[in-house]
Amino acid sequence: MDALDRVIKPKTKRAKRFLEKREPKLSENIKNAMLIKGGNANATVTQVLRDMYALKKPYGVLYKKKNITRPFEDQTSLEFFSKKSDCSLFMFGSHNKKRPNNLVIGRMYDYHVLDMIELGIEKFVSLKDIKNSKCPEGTKPMLIFAGDDFDITEDYRRLKSLLIDFFRGPAVSNIRLAGLEYILHFTALNGKIHFRSYKLLLKKSGCRTPRIELEDMGPSLDLVLRRTHLASDDLYKLSMKMPKALKPKKKKNISHDTFGTTYGRIHMQKQDLSKLQTRKMKGLKKQPAKRIIAENEENKSKRIKIDGS
Repeated sequence: MDALDRVIKPKTKRAKRFLEKREPKLSENIKNAMLIKGGNANATVTQVLRDMYALKKPYGVLYKKKNITRPFEDQTSLEFFSKKSDCSLFMFGSHNKKRPNNLVIGRMYDYHVLDMIELGIEKFVSLKDIKNSKCPEGTKPMLIFAGDDFDITEDYRRLKSLLIDFFRGPAVSNIRLAGLEYILHFTALNGKIHFRSYKLLLKKSGCRTPRIELEDMGPSLDLVLRRTHLASDDLYKLSMKMPKALKPKKKKNISHDTFGTTYGRIHMQKQDLSKLQTRKMKGLKKQPAKRIIAENEENKSKRIKIDGS
């Protein structure tokens, strides 16, 4: 049995808090990413991993030592590091003659590799090469995907889901306009994925809505799709399953339309419309002759009832 697989009983309160933090929860923790350098990584791949770590901070772990492993052939080392650092996302960088400037991006499910995609770096501009102001650490980015391939091709559709998981950061309930500081733009065109990063500048426009300008912040990459290791449909569906406690309970007689408008159905008893109070109008008033006849009929009916009793 592996040392990380056996049941560990905490001996101190600190160890108990550490294990409770890693326990399964209804609302899971923010997904952390580990960035691993292969045994033969060159300067370009190393700098790419450093720049991705700068974008992921503080939800990332950068391994500085080289690790001799091949993710598509043996995944045990990745699963070991995932358990050790409690990371469900990973990025592995390597370089060789057959696959130069290689990046493998993937995610875990229950500390086992769910899916991973291999990308080749064709062009790279580092964060430090672009001399512009940067966004503060931990800023949540806005993600934009352009290109039909992200909606048509299955490999690109999974890559889009993987990139959203990797860069989206923590879930927030409210958004502040000044907090929208930078954009990550992915474009699929002619078999390549163009990755660009921009800082958002809010300028005066003379009205309430500010004028928006984009400033290149870096890093900038041109990527090409190589190998893929995708999960089966059943396993992918299982990984996306929502706990019953988090599913919204269905309420009776309430429905919603496509625009989010709420409609409710009310059940009422049968109404007597003869007793309904309407607006008084001269035209609806009874004439004196008809009123006398109606009163006489009512008196006759009362007398008959009295005589009968």
